[in-house]
Amino acid sequence: MRSILLMVGISLFTGTVPVIASAHGCITGAAVGGVAGHLAGHHGVAGAAVGCAVGRHRAKVKERQAAQAAVQAPAKPATPLPRS
Repeated sequence: MRSILLMVGISLFTGTVPVIASAHGCITGAAVGGVAGHLAGHHGVAGAAVGCAVGRHRAKVKERQAAQAAVQAPAKPATPLPRS
């Protein structure tokens, strides 16, 4: 029974690795959350999962703000070269 659960867990993990690896902010959030969860009572895995979600959310907000700033920034007019 234990080996079946282990195989299911490994297959689920390997199926989600490409998704997690491409998520911006997830790796940093997971590292911070894992450490915080471990220090808060040996809940490192739960802390890593929550940290990944928070890191991904912050990355999305940052991307959205950057896109909005790029749209709202007025384009500077080209300055003509001085004539000599």
